Amino acid sequence: MPEGWAEKRVIIHPDPAALAESVAPRFLRRVATRVDEGKLAHVALTGGWMTAAVLGAAARNPRAERIDWSRVHFWWCDERFVPLGHADRNDRQAREAFIDGLDIPTENVHAALGPGDGVDLDAAAAAYAQDLARFPSDEGAWPSFDVCFLGVGPDGHIASLFPDRPEIQITDRSVVPVRDAPKPPPERITMTRPVINSSKRLWLVLAGTDKAAALGLALAGASYASVPAAGAKGRTRTTFFVDQAAAAQVPPDLIDREY
Repeated sequence: MPEGWAEKRVIIHPDPAALAESVAPRFLRRVATRVDEGKLAHVALTGGWMTAAVLGAAARNPRAERIDWSRVHFWWCDERFVPLGHADRNDRQAREAFIDGLDIPTENVHAALGPGDGVDLDAAAAAYAQDLARFPSDEGAWPSFDVCFLGVGPDGHIASLFPDRPEIQITDRSVVPVRDAPKPPPERITMTRPVINSSKRLWLVLAGTDKAAALGLALAGASYASVPAAGAKGRTRTTFFVDQAAAAQVPPDLIDREY
């Protein structure tokens, strides 16, 4: 695991709409900075309605049209093992909200295989690990994501790393299959903690009163085995972007009013 993780900070916005409108330009600015330096930008996305809201806000932002998207690669922290184009797929959500409107090469959008591609769950996980390994970094056989988005479930799960399950403990693989997930659909693939935590900037975006307890536990230093969000730590920044409803149990000293 990387050393020297950044301290966790919390940015609070009044409601989900304001939250999305604040995170979107930060995201575009970060990608633009990387691309303008002549470097590739790797971005990891996740599912959930707040991620879709952020991407939708990014799509409406004029700055998106000025970015050279040929130097940006999109990945997914986890994916549901259902056919491509299925309504449950995280990549479909992101495509509809944002990616389909970009001038970006098809090969830069790294979607996981589904059952319609002639593979089983284990093969889909192995194929995604092989794709990640095409862009190795100092951290391992995967890219060092410039921005990694995560949602947080009411149970504290991130990606498809659920509480008190073996996947959260795996550190010797980059991608693993998930069977009998506690929320549908039951079959998924997910990046493991070493991959997620090697991200430069880890942005956890969440809203709603049902997330308050999980957020409070994550910030209070709960065991990552029981509250996976507690183990999410970026190398440069670990930031929780939340709305007022989700912030009910946030310690005042963790609130960052300037970032």
